[in-house]
Amino acid sequence: MIYAVLETGGKQYRVAPGETVEVDRLEAEAGKPVTFDRVLFVANEGKVSVGAPTVARASITADVVEHFRGEKKIAFKMKRRKGYHRTVGHRQELTRIKISGIKA
Repeated sequence: MIYAVLETGGKQYRVAPGETVEVDRLEAEAGKPVTFDRVLFVANEGKVSVGAPTVARASITADVVEHFRGEKKIAFKMKRRKGYHRTVGHRQELTRIKISGIKA
């Protein structure tokens, strides 16, 4: 079993070949391959490589499945007895990727 931890969009994801992951929006077309070089950790059949901060010569290849928007998050602000209330909604732009390979 091989898996890795990659960093993209300021977040870290544990991935393995064949998995589908939702990450922050990438500048790649749907159906095109994308390569991630910021690999922080690789575990390959018991052998562990920990980066400082990244693992040298390690990369993760993935295919972009689709671009979509996440669920709506609601932020509600209110100050009691003042008549102040604001509702703000946000939908995050996301990209669904399928991991095709981990090279370490």
